[in-house]
Amino acid sequence: MSPSTDKPAGRFVTRELAVRIAAALVLIPIALLDVWAGSVWFELGIAMIAAIMAAEWCRMVHRGSQFQFVLHALAAIAAVLIVSRSGVAMALQVIAVCWMMSLIREVLRKKSGSRWAWWGIPYIALPGLALILIRQSPEYGLFAVLWLFAVVWSADTLAYVFGRLIGGPKLAPSISPNKTWAGLVGAVAGGIVASAAMGWYAGLPSAWPLLVGGGVLAVLEQLGDLFESAAKRRFGVKDSGRIIPGHGGVLDRVDGLIFASVAAAAFGYARGGHEAVASGLVVW
Repeated sequence: MSPSTDKPAGRFVTRELAVRIAAALVLIPIALLDVWAGSVWFELGIAMIAAIMAAEWCRMVHRGSQFQFVLHALAAIAAVLIVSRSGVAMALQVIAVCWMMSLIREVLRKKSGSRWAWWGIPYIALPGLALILIRQSPEYGLFAVLWLFAVVWSADTLAYVFGRLIGGPKLAPSISPNKTWAGLVGAVAGGIVASAAMGWYAGLPSAWPLLVGGGVLAVLEQLGDLFESAAKRRFGVKDSGRIIPGHGGVLDRVDGLIFASVAAAAFGYARGGHEAVASGLVVW
């Protein structure tokens, strides 16, 4: 999620930004190494992140309910570990069962905010499933995940830079007062530039679809950011957690990736099928 942009542009370099950069310099190489390793190491990394996401979401939306945490974590971790062994259908069945149990619990308790609670399990479980589906493709899996990460990170970074330096009309002031239309333009530019660089490096036969995909995923990255901002505003929290210095929680860091990864995997699956999700996504 992009940081606050309500400070003067002259204070662009701040202590908060320095802490964020330092944390990123530690976390990005770890993430890239995990993606490169693939196989069970990537699954375990995604499962661990999903468990933290489940804890943060349940602490925010379900007021720390242990029952809901178990359901959310079980859905996310099981889907990650099942999809490469038993297929997408089985993984989705596990998610559906946990989701139904979560919904029944919420309906019976009649808690306010239940509408947000309805979306917790797919919100937490589907991104991990999507990333595993993309990464397991034998030919382009590694490239496709790296491209997705590059698009999301570039979109997030340039949205921040454009928003700070240009400002202008607000994108969704009732949800995130600091987001601007200039930031959205920066995000799209970041997604396209990252796609151009990755496509050139990989020598793909056709780069235009990748550029379009980068722009679309950049918009979804911003929507994911807004979704989490709306949830935090609804439940009165500033950050989803404190595990990452300068960034808040894991959800604060991956909120843009959530929508983008699910959309990317769904599109790749529609074009390439279960065994070639990455190829369906990046090869035209």
